[in-house]
Amino acid sequence: MKFGGTSMAGTERIRSVAARVKREVLAGNQVAVVVSAMAGETDRLVNFCREASPLHDPREYDVVVAAGEQVTSGLLAIALQAQGVRARSWLGWQLPIRTSAAHASARIEEIDTEALDAAMAGGEVAVIPGFQGMAEGDRISTLGRGGSDTSAVAVAAAVKADRCDIYTDVDGVYTTDPRIVPRARKLKRVTYEEMLELASVGAKVLQTRSVGLAMKEGVRVQVLSSFDDPENAPAADTLPGTMIVGDDEIGDDMERQLITGIAHDKNEAKITLTSVPDKPGGVANIFGPLAEASINVDMIIQNISHGTGSTDVTFTVPGAELARSLDVLGREKDNIGYAEIVHDTKVAKISVVGVGMRSHAGVASTMFKALAQRGINIQAITTSEIKVSVLIDEDETELAVRVLHTAYGLDAEEAAA
Repeated sequence: MKFGGTSMAGTERIRSVAARVKREVLAGNQVAVVVSAMAGETDRLVNFCREASPLHDPREYDVVVAAGEQVTSGLLAIALQAQGVRARSWLGWQLPIRTSAAHASARIEEIDTEALDAAMAGGEVAVIPGFQGMAEGDRISTLGRGGSDTSAVAVAAAVKADRCDIYTDVDGVYTTDPRIVPRARKLKRVTYEEMLELASVGAKVLQTRSVGLAMKEGVRVQVLSSFDDPENAPAADTLPGTMIVGDDEIGDDMERQLITGIAHDKNEAKITLTSVPDKPGGVANIFGPLAEASINVDMIIQNISHGTGSTDVTFTVPGAELARSLDVLGREKDNIGYAEIVHDTKVAKISVVGVGMRSHAGVASTMFKALAQRGINIQAITTSEIKVSVLIDEDETELAVRVLHTAYGLDAEEAAA
């Protein structure tokens, strides 16, 4: 069981989490719980580090920011004990959860579960702080923002859990954001691949790394709400949320939709370099320096040659990386040879995702036609085997999501309450 920051925000909510965990114990399950820091706490700790020194030692940064999860793991163990449940906290270095030495963005390499397995077999609930581990030299390490989901999946894989239940502030994965489309439907099952694509293009339900790890290790993940009354909520074993599983578990479901979901992401910025020399190596001169600066480039369009031996190149980067991207490209201007650089932050990426695309033609055509009928202009397109994404004006985001949700027949019969 994994609980995020909003679920752990204060003692009342922690007592509610304890009641939910107790219910699983009474149902005869062996339980390990992974917890995040209280909502907003990690940001507070990060700011302390920045105030102390903008160029802080990342090893000491990890010591500070890992403290949030240490607090909530201890508090949940206390709350469980108060409700008559045997429980103890296991910090990242106590198991240990061994990680790489990339402080602030470490990767889990191995989890020693001998003591953990023995404690759980003896009926004790293990409460484990997410996001933290131990790097070389017995130094505390952290996995990067959103790392608690990854911790939970890694622990589930290590103890060979039947399932990893991730409790969030939503009750599952929907066909799109229900705040934009009230007729969005909750999905009972989604494949790892679909969830990976949805997470990477804007769906905020799960962190991409955790889905990738679940896919690699074959961990069945259920997303469900931590805000239902724990006394009256349906038992987690009845699978009331959304299950994220392999293709083989879904099989040839007769009711499977061609499209699983529609995601949107407004955190995109578009950059265009004009009059780039149209010659071998020209594009490498643009994207090589960006890669060296660890800036992820998403959509790329090389426009038609001007007939003068030059072309325009358009691409997108995360909005937060725009300033760094412009700085890198500015320093490389002579090497790249472009005339001018133009950027636009008022753009959004809209993506349709579904494994059904592999066996059905016309998915992209439906998207383009539906958007054209509502006068929505497409600025860029990118595709994968199970995804089509387009870049549009940010002001048309909600309209585009609603139009496409209807066009692919995803609307529920009745609007969600």
